[in-house]
Amino acid sequence: MTALGPDEELGLRAAEMEDEEGLGCGEEQSLQLNLGDLDLTSDEFILDEVDIHIQANLEDSLVQEALKTGVDLRQYSKQVELELRHIEHASIKDYIKESKNITSLHNQITACDAILEVSPPPPGSPFPLGKPRPQVSACDAILERMEQMLSSFQCDLSSISCEIQTLQEQSVAMNLRLKNRQAVRSQLSQLVDELVVPATMLSTILEAPVTEQEFLEQLHELNNKINYVKEQAFRETMACADVHHVLDRLKVKAVTKIREFVLQKIYSFRKPMTNYQIPQNALLKYRFFYQFLLGNERTVAQELREQYVETMSKIYLSYFKSYTSRLMKIQYEEVAEKDDLMGVEDTGKKGFFSKPSLKNRNTIFTLGNRGSVIGGAELEGPIIVPHAAQKSDVRYPFESLFRSQQYALLDNSCREFLFLCDFFLVTGPSAQDLFNAVMGKTLAMFLKHMDAYVSDCYDSIAVFLCIHIVLRFRTLTAQRRVPALDKYWDTLLEILWPRFEYILELNIQSIQSTDPQKLGFLDTRPHYITRRYAEFSSAIVSINQTFPNERTHALLGQLQVEVENFVLRVAAEFSSRKEQLVFLINNYDMMLGVLMERAVEESKEVEGFQQLLSARTQEFIEEILSPPFGGMVAFVKESESLIEKGQLERLRGEEARVTQLVRGFSATWKAAVEALSQDVMRSFSNFKTGTSIIQGALTQLIQYYHRFHKVLAQPALRALPARAELINIHHLMVELKKHKPNF
Repeated sequence: MTALGPDEELGLRAAEMEDEEGLGCGEEQSLQLNLGDLDLTSDEFILDEVDIHIQANLEDSLVQEALKTGVDLRQYSKQVELELRHIEHASIKDYIKESKNITSLHNQITACDAILEVSPPPPGSPFPLGKPRPQVSACDAILERMEQMLSSFQCDLSSISCEIQTLQEQSVAMNLRLKNRQAVRSQLSQLVDELVVPATMLSTILEAPVTEQEFLEQLHELNNKINYVKEQAFRETMACADVHHVLDRLKVKAVTKIREFVLQKIYSFRKPMTNYQIPQNALLKYRFFYQFLLGNERTVAQELREQYVETMSKIYLSYFKSYTSRLMKIQYEEVAEKDDLMGVEDTGKKGFFSKPSLKNRNTIFTLGNRGSVIGGAELEGPIIVPHAAQKSDVRYPFESLFRSQQYALLDNSCREFLFLCDFFLVTGPSAQDLFNAVMGKTLAMFLKHMDAYVSDCYDSIAVFLCIHIVLRFRTLTAQRRVPALDKYWDTLLEILWPRFEYILELNIQSIQSTDPQKLGFLDTRPHYITRRYAEFSSAIVSINQTFPNERTHALLGQLQVEVENFVLRVAAEFSSRKEQLVFLINNYDMMLGVLMERAVEESKEVEGFQQLLSARTQEFIEEILSPPFGGMVAFVKESESLIEKGQLERLRGEEARVTQLVRGFSATWKAAVEALSQDVMRSFSNFKTGTSIIQGALTQLIQYYHRFHKVLAQPALRALPARAELINIHHLMVELKKHKPNF
């Protein structure tokens, strides 16, 4: 039987598939076909093998799934068989579709086989020449050669991998050595750079003046090298010994030159008429000099510091002692003495409120322009130049001298404190101690001078102004962030406050001990004691507004009570109530007017005197209306009382009295009002007060006359003929306006 080609085999297989589809064999035929292939009579067909085969099929996942779902195995077998046939037919169709390509592949394989049969065997082949070798396909040969090539390539790769690993290890080692060398190089280079002393440094430190910028720069470098060598010496670096003696010699030379320069600057302060602020500012440019000495030669730094403290301490003491002495020579010649108190009799010798010449005399209780010393412009204004003031024959009150003195101290102290902190590198308590060493003698001199002056001072306004100057200067130093003078300000206040309270208590006692009967002739005009109190109280209240103090309020309250009691005692010396009221109104009005010029209207003093003035004014109006219109007023009050009690019948017996009152008022009211106005204007020195009193009296008169009309309108008096003689209220108001004075 001849072999079939690929196309013939594919065609034959397709025909067989068509025959099988046409047969439609059942399950029994297929089973018989399979059993026919077995030799049932063979001894090897045993039941155990069948069981094993069945058991293996039962363990199949598909079979187990079918059993779980309850599918009939015969139906399931048919389904599987049918699916396999469909897959086989689809595969055959694919082969038929690719028959040309398969035929071409078959021809190529056949040609390769022919070539292999003719070609000699490759070297190392197990089939030598002359002997037949088995027929191998071209694919196997190609695969074999590829295997050999890949094996060789694998060997090469393995050797290359070893080489790469070796190179990597070498690279890591080289990188580590490089890092170590770089680290050592950086440290060594820094060490060499810090230890090497260049020629430029040698020449500059040895030869250049200390004022040149190059010297300062090389001094910084020298300081860094000295500090670095000290640091390395602790690490026992051997190279430090090579440069140690060179650096020491340079340090000695630098210290010597710096010491001579700074001492020269300090000694220049001692020259007469020297503005020491100029060399101070020059020293600040070389503040590193002291820092270098402090770090390398503390004994020299301490010497310079002591020299500076000694020099400046003497300079400040001498300057401020001389300045204070010259200032006190231009103070007012006439100052307050122990007898210059509010309650002391106002004699011609004292002349408190005689018009003094402010050119050569200070006021005692009047503030005047003295309050400007605590104003913003004058408080921080230029200090007083004594010789210029003497040349111009100008004199000042003590508070102006005190302001100039303390402002000069404040300005110099702030500048000195900042210089000490900056140049000598001190802060906190150390800065305060150094400042006290420089300015301590000067501050003690000031405190001693103030204690001596204040102990014999009786000018309470001057002392109170000095207190407020200190309070403002303390705030100013806080704004400048200079705490050095805080204790000094507190000590000054401890000197000034008790003296002010003592002087105020002396004035209170003087008013308490004043006997009105010993004051001589009294009139209804404002008393000089109340005028003194008004001026003094308004001055203290106006000054105290910016820095309120409860102790001041308490003392002023005591003084006000004593003044009110004094006014009442003096008023009791007048025989008539009218004169008493005039005196009280004049004094209350004067004190209130003076207080309102300087104090705020909400102050306790203003409020208290307003109430007193209002009460006494109303009483005085009733008093002056009583003589000309007293009968009508008394009748109105009596009648209104009867009306309130419901006793109208008692008014029937007053016909004659009412007729007399109506006719008397009509006949005399104009003359009475004119006399009243003139009397009021003569009684009060303040025309404005007199005008307001006249206006109040006329208003009160109209009200009484209107009430008189209402009383006469009652049934008991309505039929009186005298009602026809009453003056119309509106007509009366028009006429009374003509008598109102215009001021």
